Amino acid sequence: MTHFAEQPLPFDMDEAAPVSLPKGRMPSYMADHRKRLRTRFMDGGATAMPDYEMLELVLFRAIPRQDVKPLAHLLMAEFGDFNRVVSAPAERLRGIKGVGDAVIVELKIIEAAAQRLARAKVLNAHVISSWDALVDYCHTTMAHRETEQFRVLFLDRKNVLIADEEQGKGTVDHVPVYPREVAKRALELNASALILVHNHPSGDPTPSQSDIDMTNQMENACGALGLTLHDHLIVGKSRELSFKSEGYL
Repeated sequence: MTHFAEQPLPFDMDEAAPVSLPKGRMPSYMADHRKRLRTRFMDGGATAMPDYEMLELVLFRAIPRQDVKPLAHLLMAEFGDFNRVVSAPAERLRGIKGVGDAVIVELKIIEAAAQRLARAKVLNAHVISSWDALVDYCHTTMAHRETEQFRVLFLDRKNVLIADEEQGKGTVDHVPVYPREVAKRALELNASALILVHNHPSGDPTPSQSDIDMTNQMENACGALGLTLHDHLIVGKSRELSFKSEGYL
């Protein structure tokens, strides 16, 4: 394990934002390091780089004249991997020594771009034939959240995704859901079918009894209005669970 205290850090550990170096050219060793990382990324892509080096590439833009490797390691130690760093709440990021507004903005841009790219693959697409892309989108947007989120995907008669809406946020293990409100919203959108999605911050997508009960209530509410409930996906850290595939629907 690397012990960062053995070397002086290039940012003030008592401040949220890095301390600027004196004006002038970037030290040659730092410029060379940045050039090597960028070249390796362009030649080999993200698979050629560990998570902390991917973070360095992002941090280069936010902190243009500092050695950002120690900060990348600090972020990795706190959150575990690149995805969790990028999707971490701004309040938690701000609590890391050396992280200021510029760093948070760059991380949130990366997160938003990833979600937008994933969303573009499924919006206005036939969901059933694009199932893998749909699952990837749900994982990208929800797998690393620290609290539960409940979303509803609304489909038209041809099973084309017409809307993706967040219906509620909750705590680390609970989010309130109101089946009648969801069904009412489906009618407002002229939707014919639904897919429910929520995440388990614990990482384990195994449904709780309350998950099962809520899904049954939702299926009954949909059935009464002539709507189809295609599936309920629970998103974990590394995998997703389908109620339909597991026999709950």
